[in-house]
Amino acid sequence: MTYCLRIADIPISERPRERLIALGAKNLATAELIAILLGTGQGAGKLSAMGLGQYILQQLSQHQRDPLETLRDISVQELMTIPGIGPAKATTILAAVELGKRSFQTRPTDRTTIESPDSAAAALSHDLMWQAQERFAVLLLDVKNRLLGTQVITIGTATETLAPPREIFREVIRQGATKAIVAHNHPSGNTEPSKEDIELTRQLLAGGQFLNIPLLDHLILGNGDFLSLRQTTSLWHECPQGD
Repeated sequence: MTYCLRIADIPISERPRERLIALGAKNLATAELIAILLGTGQGAGKLSAMGLGQYILQQLSQHQRDPLETLRDISVQELMTIPGIGPAKATTILAAVELGKRSFQTRPTDRTTIESPDSAAAALSHDLMWQAQERFAVLLLDVKNRLLGTQVITIGTATETLAPPREIFREVIRQGATKAIVAHNHPSGNTEPSKEDIELTRQLLAGGQFLNIPLLDHLILGNGDFLSLRQTTSLWHECPQGD
């Protein structure tokens, strides 16, 4: 598909809006989603909305980062430096980005039962997901896995943070929780656990077993995604917890 091809020239079944209706938003390319937001391109003889969407991604990729990661933090003024993007298009794109952040950060209310890593990530995303520094937090639960609250334990640099097990369990006990889920973010967006993450989880599992405070999971969040160490490692088989 060329940059100057108009939406009107594309077969109806292949147009971004029609494809979104037929297939759902998650199945569209990023350039197609941006094209829907833009509505129109630059006018006759210039870039179409699809072409402009592709061009925007090309320009964002020059920042040595994933284009979507750049778009997440970009300002209106920076976006308007891209040819073809004026105030209307820039504010439309950034409004959509902000809505996406807020919908992901909608956290469960207190006393909601945390039944899965998805619901735990939703409860912690506001504190962890889009932060530029690494943070370590704990999700506090009662005996029925109902949410009592969340607490950020430590804030580190862009690449590392320290989370002493003693500080974590002190907060759990202070808040009167009987179970816990811990989590931290990777500002890079890569949710793969490091050796330090694995070792800390082992320490926390052992501490939880000793204190009779089950650790239900350790989540790593970043860039709109998360990973559950309970689901992806054998650590909980090595040190069983009373769920």
